[in-house]
Amino acid sequence: MASLGAEAEQEPLLGHSIPGSREWDIIETEEHYKSRWRSIRILYLTMFLSSVGFSIVIMSIWPYLQKIDHTADASFLGWVIASFSLGQMVASPIFGLWSNYRPRKEPLTVSIFISVAANCLYAYVQVPASHNKYYMLVARGLVGFGAGNVAVIRSYIAGATSLQERTSSMANTSACQALGFILGPASTDEVQVPQGNIDQVAVVATNVLFFVILFIFALFETIVTPLTMDMYAWTREQAVLYDGIILAALGVEAVIIFMGIKLLSKKVGERAILLGGLIVVWVGFFILLPWGHQFPKIQWEDLHNNSIPNATFGEIIITLWKIPREDHNEGPTGCPVEQAWCLYTPMIHLAQFLTSAVLIGIGYPSCNVMSYTLYSKILGPKPQGVYMGWLTASGSAARILGPVFISQVYAAWGPRWAFSLVCGMVVLTITLLGVVYRRLIAFSVRHGRIQE
Repeated sequence: MASLGAEAEQEPLLGHSIPGSREWDIIETEEHYKSRWRSIRILYLTMFLSSVGFSIVIMSIWPYLQKIDHTADASFLGWVIASFSLGQMVASPIFGLWSNYRPRKEPLTVSIFISVAANCLYAYVQVPASHNKYYMLVARGLVGFGAGNVAVIRSYIAGATSLQERTSSMANTSACQALGFILGPASTDEVQVPQGNIDQVAVVATNVLFFVILFIFALFETIVTPLTMDMYAWTREQAVLYDGIILAALGVEAVIIFMGIKLLSKKVGERAILLGGLIVVWVGFFILLPWGHQFPKIQWEDLHNNSIPNATFGEIIITLWKIPREDHNEGPTGCPVEQAWCLYTPMIHLAQFLTSAVLIGIGYPSCNVMSYTLYSKILGPKPQGVYMGWLTASGSAARILGPVFISQVYAAWGPRWAFSLVCGMVVLTITLLGVVYRRLIAFSVRHGRIQE
């Protein structure tokens, strides 16, 4: 058959369903087609609004946390951000399994109600007289639990896309040919879809790759606000505004990347784009390493006798002599002297930071969409709710560990150590991709249905 000679990289996300399965029992009518795309657009809108809400909150969490509870520090910030992903990691497999056996609207409706209630709690965490930071921790965890519906949304959209590809293909044949293809081949010369097992090594490897990709971006978006406040002496209001603009620009950049990747993947393939994206991310974090002899402005207002860092008396006196005091009406700005690395670590210049952000903004969306696409192709023609739940859980685990990792390492050792470790992780990830590169192929290619 001529269609079997198509390139592997152009194979539909879910491949083709097995004849006799429930997906093959009907031919899609015009009414079904319109209903399906109406549902897809609603889910797109749901994911868009959820992402907008997350982006709005992520930039303001640190200033908000400092305002409602003065006992909160940068280390606790990592736990607050991680709680969202912990809730999502727990909920994703549950909602995915639920959607496999019940109508998808049930887990989606429940998750949306949970998200609304959790966001209301987040809006009023300043009301209690004490322990406000723990209320924020719980609120963000519940918001993440509600966001676990992404597994259901992804599995539905992927399945609907496969149906569209199958329907379009059938429209190019006669009714009799289509009916014969649905009922099964009439002779042994026809090619049947194999019912082999999924390559579990490829599945696990893709989950690991997806974990690292989400881990890297989670720690980047976590550290943006503290980093810019420390390096450029921005106030809380300035950090929220400027960092929000930066992330908004990265969002526009990501949209452009997504549009270009579809065309590029047809020429070079998903695996090559994934590898290239990881290399770009590595370059971005390498550029982010502090160099030179210019140091960040030091924040002295909160310096107490019991908070003097492990520095010599001469270093403290010289730095104190060179750095002027801040205007107390504006609040303390600059790199806190309690972080000992502020006294000897060079600052990251703004141009350096922006260049790094642009490169990470190119590499991250490329890696994200390619890992997800490869994962769908590897799974092949079977219900993907549970598998997508585990992929989402993998990403959620990354969003748990990423903020905690970066907040602890950054506070203790500074950006040089933090970003050097990230560079090392990316190198290991590129190595893993090289090892499993030949196994990251579509289900139909693995079973010999089409040639790669």
